[in-house]
Amino acid sequence: MANVDYKSPIYLQLREVVRSKIEEGEYPPGMAIPSENELSEMYGVNRLTVRNAVDALVNEGLLRRIQGKGAFVVGDRLERDLDSLSGFRQTIHERNAEPGTKILAKTRRKAGGKYARIFGIGEDDDIFYVRRLNTANGEPISVEHTFIPASKVPKLDGIDLGVFSLYEVYGFYGVSPVRAYETLDLVTLEARDARMLGVDPGQVVLLFTCYTYDKDDDVIEYTCSYTRGDKCSFKVHNRA
Repeated sequence: MANVDYKSPIYLQLREVVRSKIEEGEYPPGMAIPSENELSEMYGVNRLTVRNAVDALVNEGLLRRIQGKGAFVVGDRLERDLDSLSGFRQTIHERNAEPGTKILAKTRRKAGGKYARIFGIGEDDDIFYVRRLNTANGEPISVEHTFIPASKVPKLDGIDLGVFSLYEVYGFYGVSPVRAYETLDLVTLEARDARMLGVDPGQVVLLFTCYTYDKDDDVIEYTCSYTRGDKCSFKVHNRA
């Protein structure tokens, strides 16, 4: 990084101010920084100066600009072994289709007995619940119900999951998914999820139940994914 002082162009000075706030945690990973108008008012500079400063940080990979939403702090990222742990977006891209995800719900709640046992935490400990609709080329493919211990990603409630995937969020907190255990069943859907997937309530769909573990063998994510079998096919590789 080049040396920047009071003689440097204003946009470079502002860039370093925003960078410092990111590094010091005032603007944490996954969160939006103040808008261009707000930064302009805060520092008494014009919007073009602000835009140039933000663009510089976007080009460095520290920020991600989302049309109509603003600029978000990217934070650290982790590499993933996509051969063993492949997310929905990656899987759909590999099939030359355009993936989409709509967040239907994101709440913080108490673990209760069931999820306390799954995650090895107390019943009064907090977990996050995320409900998502996944699509491919605009068609509904699956409804996912995901549960995550709040201790793993404590600020998830402030992160826009329309901007960042859960795997990116894990990377912000140094959480590394390393293996998963998945089961498959055939079930019928409740009316609410059936409407989301565009199927009849009595239609049989695939239920994937997945436990994802980190390097310490802690369960960091529990997901139930209700998937249309008429829209997807799956392969299992047997390894000797």
